[in-house]
Amino acid sequence: MWLFDGCPVPRLHTPLPGPKARAFLERDERVVSPSYTRGYPLVAARGSGAVIEDVDGNLFLDFTAGIAVTATGHCHPRVVAAVQEQAAKLLHMSGTDFYYEPQLKLAERLARIAPGPSPKKVFFTNSGTEAIEAAMKLARKHTGRSRLIAFYGAFHGRTYGAMSLSASKLVHRRGFGPLVPEIHHVPFPRGCTRCRQPSECACVFEIEQNLLKRVAPPDEVAAVFVEPIQGEGGYYAAPLPFLQALRELCDRHGILLVVDEIQSGMGRTGKWFAIEHAGVEPDILCTAKGIASGLPLGAIIAKSDVMSWPSGSHASTFGGNPVCCEAALATMDLLEEGMMANAHEIGAHLQAGLRSLQQRFGPCRLGEIRGMGLMIAVDLLSSGQPDTALRDQVVDRAFEHGLLLLGCGETSIRFCGPLCLTPAQVDTALQIFGQVLDEVMHPKVSLAAS
Repeated sequence: MWLFDGCPVPRLHTPLPGPKARAFLERDERVVSPSYTRGYPLVAARGSGAVIEDVDGNLFLDFTAGIAVTATGHCHPRVVAAVQEQAAKLLHMSGTDFYYEPQLKLAERLARIAPGPSPKKVFFTNSGTEAIEAAMKLARKHTGRSRLIAFYGAFHGRTYGAMSLSASKLVHRRGFGPLVPEIHHVPFPRGCTRCRQPSECACVFEIEQNLLKRVAPPDEVAAVFVEPIQGEGGYYAAPLPFLQALRELCDRHGILLVVDEIQSGMGRTGKWFAIEHAGVEPDILCTAKGIASGLPLGAIIAKSDVMSWPSGSHASTFGGNPVCCEAALATMDLLEEGMMANAHEIGAHLQAGLRSLQQRFGPCRLGEIRGMGLMIAVDLLSSGQPDTALRDQVVDRAFEHGLLLLGCGETSIRFCGPLCLTPAQVDTALQIFGQVLDEVMHPKVSLAAS
């Protein structure tokens, strides 16, 4: 048993949603856009580490980290202190037109940790989708080419360029056309076990032999955009030889390789960036989410010779805000001091626990377990077939037991908690998850037990 403010976690002392939460939901429905994808009625009031307290005082164990954002946990004291100290000095001055130290310090640090030996330069944004937009513009500007390649299952964001690159769910695109033109989609090597060497990579061979020879002339292609681990698409990791072969393909044709590390980066896989596992240097790397552990910040990190656009060709009023930059510097200190290594170790512990549950319920109910570090997913199945309704039911029921989870892909549940998770917290989450699976998959047994 472990405690939060002297209380066990989870701790639920009202029905869900509680009375204050219900009143909040009624107010929210009157004035807030219905486009938000609220899955279950959590009304958060405060957080610490891997714990969220709602407005009714219920305590939840959080394995979502605000969609993989609060990398160091909710309100880590050092991140909070960095924010408070900077907020008392300078809230905003716009790095587009002026200079200030937090932005420069963070740019120097990101350039230093970025994969590969080439010198790097950094452009700051407010979010991941803005980083993708910036990368699209830079790729076209630098190469003088217009076409872009992306993958089925990809999710790069919701603004027009990023949405046009994305191909994971129809709801992201339906009713918003026309989209950005000259973007081509190709299959992602989901679950591919045949790709053992770059020279054996059938997916990249198909891109070259079909797309580049029949549809998109390679001298018109500016960039290939790829997630080393697809996020919203289902937490599918690209085989490392595929990423290496993709790098070779881009080099052959003068195409830029743009790596989307918005969800997989900043230590989540046990390295700064997931692409490092493949030993590949991208031309442009996009990061956001966990970079400032809760504050809005994103960036593109490009090879210096690629970031060749002139003054005024792209800018951002708030990107690289001094408060956000200080939060990011504190976050990176904490990741470097142990949380990044912890992500690797705790992720292995979580995967082992999920495999034990898979043995208990069978692979026809609890499907593939995949991922790296603390970016892990498992499929929910009915008689071996994907079952979205079952997945959603499990996520909702977990909330009712005090465990916060998110879905991804069509039938997957993702475990993307903060990188400060402990073995005891993982064991508690696994216990709750197993109990929920029992209740949902064996309702008669659960009823008899109660």
